[in-house]
Amino acid sequence: MDQPKRVLIVEDDADIANVLMLHLRDEHYEVVHTADGAEGLRLLEQGGWDALILDLMLPGVDGLEICRRARAMTRYTPIIITSARSSEVHRILGLELGADDYLAKPFSVLELVARVKALLRRVEAMAKDLRLDGGTLMLGGFSIDPVTREAQVDGKRIELTPREFDLLYHFARHPGKVFSRMELLNAVWGYQHEGYEHTVNTHINRLRTKIEADPAQPVRILTVWGRGYKFNPLAPTAPGNAAPRDEMQGGAS
Repeated sequence: MDQPKRVLIVEDDADIANVLMLHLRDEHYEVVHTADGAEGLRLLEQGGWDALILDLMLPGVDGLEICRRARAMTRYTPIIITSARSSEVHRILGLELGADDYLAKPFSVLELVARVKALLRRVEAMAKDLRLDGGTLMLGGFSIDPVTREAQVDGKRIELTPREFDLLYHFARHPGKVFSRMELLNAVWGYQHEGYEHTVNTHINRLRTKIEADPAQPVRILTVWGRGYKFNPLAPTAPGNAAPRDEMQGGAS
């Protein structure tokens, strides 16, 4: 019999925490809760967690610091941030620090549970891919190691957030295939929600700044008019080579 997934909740609002624990335990997860940031960090460092639900505003150690410390650990723990800080700045900062998802308060508990389930499914699917594929994926100027989660372009290592790595790895495993934003949300983020397509745009734009010679004229991640995006790892980027212009002048960017 499979061991239950272990979820750590670091949340100082007792009412929210109690409802979350109730619903997650109904889904047969093993759940541990703490209201203190320092205690949450201590529990996280013990390891063995399958997911972390993390508030930003905490006594002791704040959520952003916990997120930063989590991403410095060897074991990768999926993180969903929940916070009353609903501004775009805090959302982007949390994602930049390595959070996998972000929900602004007040939020639907059922939606949060659905996102936890989707995130865990995605992690399991990626782990299965690692067992099936193994080794480093190399094509064009790219070297992508799904085990160490390191990527190089033209021999130079690039620093990627966890989501940026997942996005690049997904593209690299399907070169030339066109994906809509909703398909990317489902494959990389693990869920489909209308209105979240801008998240794909934001991550692709950030990824382009790291792998394109000229992000304003991308040649490796191309926008296909009316359809979505495709990956062209063999595009010439050396000085003097003609770079094809993006295939789409409007719509998704």
